[in-house]
Amino acid sequence: MLSIIIPTFNEENYLPFLLQSLKKQQFRDFEVIVADAGSEDKTIEIARNYGCKICSGGLPAQGRNKGAETAKGDIFLFMDADNIYLPENFLDCLIKEFKQRNLDVASFPIFPQGNGFDKFAYKIYNNFVNLSQKFVAHATNSVLVKKKIFQAINGFDEKIKIAEDHDFAKRAFKISKFGFIKTKPVLTSTRRFEKDGRLKTYSKYLLAGLHILILGPVKSDIFNYRFNEYKGSQNKKKEV
Repeated sequence: MLSIIIPTFNEENYLPFLLQSLKKQQFRDFEVIVADAGSEDKTIEIARNYGCKICSGGLPAQGRNKGAETAKGDIFLFMDADNIYLPENFLDCLIKEFKQRNLDVASFPIFPQGNGFDKFAYKIYNNFVNLSQKFVAHATNSVLVKKKIFQAINGFDEKIKIAEDHDFAKRAFKISKFGFIKTKPVLTSTRRFEKDGRLKTYSKYLLAGLHILILGPVKSDIFNYRFNEYKGSQNKKKEV
């Protein structure tokens, strides 16, 4: 069974889109776990209405780890409420190729609900991960992993302030087989870019990447990452 784990905090405006996309999937052998960090809106009510399991969460790394403790599946799929649209056969294609290639950990294309520059930037990222997958592992926003690998590397590092998903993939890659699965695009929100500004946000991610490459994981608050500042309304949009 597949366990889909979603960390949340006040996601009433975004979570329904992801849960509705999951409800429409052809692949049905999965459970959804919402690891909530104390939402004050209708997030938990929405999760319950969709039949999700609910557990306590925290910052993203902690929420993912807490969700994994609750999970019953032998494969974990970590996603964010930002993932607002999945193709209808997404899970079926993802799991099928994951097993056919005998992978242990994987990432897949993420495309933004943003402007042309966002799409161009993400296209470069997705192509880079695809071309370099035999030499280095990259994951942003979402990652698929076998339970035994998750346990072997002790899950996500909760001391990391930003890019804990990338650090997780890198550590998993050291002991297992990584792959980039070219599914149809998962659409993700660009609310962080719109609130903080694209130049500031892309620069932050670039500097964080250089920090990881040269100095290792970001365990200080130098980039001032916040989990709960990006609320607001969201119009459903499927075009990529």
